[in-house]
Amino acid sequence: MAFWLFKSEPDAWSWEKQKAAGAKGTEWTGVRNYQARNNMRAMQIGDKGFFYHSNEGLEVVGIVEVCALAHHDSTTDDPRWECVDIRAVKDVPTPVTLKDVKANPKLEKMALVTSMRLSVQPVTPDEWKEVCRMGGLVPAPE
Repeated sequence: MAFWLFKSEPDAWSWEKQKAAGAKGTEWTGVRNYQARNNMRAMQIGDKGFFYHSNEGLEVVGIVEVCALAHHDSTTDDPRWECVDIRAVKDVPTPVTLKDVKANPKLEKMALVTSMRLSVQPVTPDEWKEVCRMGGLVPAPE
């Protein structure tokens, strides 16, 4: 299993909307960056991810799970763009802020710190465990 981070502006698509989508989940559409698209192409069913509110909040607020492999993004006719489907798994009891991530030496190489603009990012197993610990999820969901 691999781990990921999905960024969303809460005024466009919030954690509350993601949870409301239910077990069926939703397409993670609108990604127009090749590296982020390639990250989605690498995902497998059951991979876990952090749901991160960007722009407003700047914090990890939830855990999601990949529930459909990469497929054509239905919001465009351009065949280059693909997406996965994700579903909400659980809230992060104590949202983990970007400020807290940057202040943690264990997370200094995390893509959230080093590649801040990338909307879909890989997360290492050690980063996953540390952010989960910071958010009150011990043991980390796998």
